[in-house]
This record gives sequence, C-alpha cells and structure tokens, in this order.
Amino acid sequence: MKTILKSILIIFLLVAFIGCNKDDDQALTLTASVNNTSNSTGNFNGDVTGNGGSTTESFTWNNAEATADYNMDITSSARGSFRFQMKDVNGVTVLDRTLVGETAPDSYSGVTNVGTPGNWMVTITLTNFDGNGSYSASSGD
Repeated sequence: MKTILKSILIIFLLVAFIGCNKDDDQALTLTASVNNTSNSTGNFNGDVTGNGGSTTESFTWNNAEATADYNMDITSSARGSFRFQMKDVNGVTVLDRTLVGETAPDSYSGVTNVGTPGNWMVTITLTNFDGNGSYSASSGD
C-alpha cells in the first residue's frame, strides 16, 4: 500500500512540475525596446516596440548646430506612452515631448529649442508601451 501511495505521489509531483513549464511564464513577460538604427554625425533614427513593458534608453549624439529637427510617431492603436527628450551639451533640456497611446496626436515633429552645440544626451522612455513607433532627428540650420 505504501508503495502505491509513493508511486501516486511521484506521478502527481511530476505532472505538477511539467505543468509549470517556464515557456508559459515567458509568454506573459511584458517587454519594451528602443532600437537606434542610425547614429551618424548630423542625424539619427530608430524604432520603438513593446507589448506593455517599460524601458528607458539614453545615448549621446554629436549635434554641431544649436537646434535639431525632430520627428516621433506611434501607431494609432498603441497604448502607454513614448517620451522623447534631448539635452544639450550643458544639460539644458531642448526637447521634451510625450505621445500617449489611444489619444491624439499620434505624432510630433518640429524644431527643438535653442541649445549649445556638442554632445547632446537623447533619452527615449517607454512606459507600459504596447505598439510600435519611430523617431528621428537631424542637425538644425
């Protein structure tokens, strides 16, 4: 009788262990990513994607001018937020725009405030972002 109970217990534990497969947990993982596809002197661009996750990515960009032309957009069905910030070489914020999913507008473009040329800090922040979008900038005139 003890052998049968032990066998049943072992089978139960094996079924429970196999039923808690890690692949199921990975499907529930929320992610967000920033992909900077081009970063050369004078311009950069990239893409953002997410399935509800959050992330912040920063990089430096050498802007030889005092302003930059910028563009950012998200798909109209996106949820969460996409924040695009730039600070000049002195740490002064020259751009701080946020797109919020499921609300208008779904894109911004224009010219940054005037800053000091040099290595600018660019920060992209995705919060609970579900969708995709893109961003770009080039040295101003």
